Amino acid sequence: MAASPDIYNNAGTAKVVQLEAAAHALAERLPELMLEAARISHTVTHGVHGRRRAGPGETFWQFRQYESNDSAMLIDWRRSASSTHVYVREREWEAAHTVWLWPDLSASMNFQSTLAPVSKRDRAVVLMLAVAELLVRGGERVGLLGLTNPTASRRATARLAESLIAHGDEPALTSGLPPAARISRFSGTVLISDFLDPLDQISDALKRLAGADISGHLIQVLDPIEESLAFEGRMEFIDPEHGQRWIGDRVESLREEYRERLDAHRSGLRDLANRLGWSMLVHHTDRPATEPMLNLISRLQDNGRRPG
Repeated sequence: MAASPDIYNNAGTAKVVQLEAAAHALAERLPELMLEAARISHTVTHGVHGRRRAGPGETFWQFRQYESNDSAMLIDWRRSASSTHVYVREREWEAAHTVWLWPDLSASMNFQSTLAPVSKRDRAVVLMLAVAELLVRGGERVGLLGLTNPTASRRATARLAESLIAHGDEPALTSGLPPAARISRFSGTVLISDFLDPLDQISDALKRLAGADISGHLIQVLDPIEESLAFEGRMEFIDPEHGQRWIGDRVESLREEYRERLDAHRSGLRDLANRLGWSMLVHHTDRPATEPMLNLISRLQDNGRRPG
């Protein structure tokens, strides 16, 4: 499957300049995108069941009143001294799930047609930040795949946004495929991309990540015009990844064949996800971002074992 067409791409622009410009544009947009992510997470937050609980670990969770079966070693004497009650300091259970997030920031994700209010890249970033916010609220740890350490900090979403600014022009985010990274058992991944690269390349990248007891979730983000090829007459298509050009006459006559190829590509992607025991969602940028979020959170709670 060819990379998505971009009729507004400027020919001859050096790739490094494009990446720098994209990184700067992302930095300028991130405050707005973070607000959108926060709005989405508030909308669907009722679907998250928190996993935080007392147990062995290093992260402070809460104070509670001392009970007769508690060890004296658990008493927080400083907190107790300021009250008429004796308090125990509880630490967070360290079996919290780690979920690795990856938004595709490659050139094809900059595409936005007149049918959609946002670009694929902006929607991918918003979804990634909203997922992070919801997971952290639910007691999970999140990290940017191949770039950051996992964290359950209340500032996790802001830290991920800062990492996008710092690494927005690096191959881990701009190559169009998720980076190879070592993922510990019982972790999860959420990969957000248009997934329009050749299936064999996608398969190799996903198999490097997949392993025993690792759950995975794919969100394919497409512009509605990429689904319908709603063009008429003579059109020039430019591959934003490699600069290749193709001019088609009476593009509307190619619509049926195009849809068949897109359906075949998606079917292959879905089969790949199923073989790995992962899930897959398709989202179009003319639809509300809350739609895939509600579905994804449900699948995350099922640990990704629901068929795509």
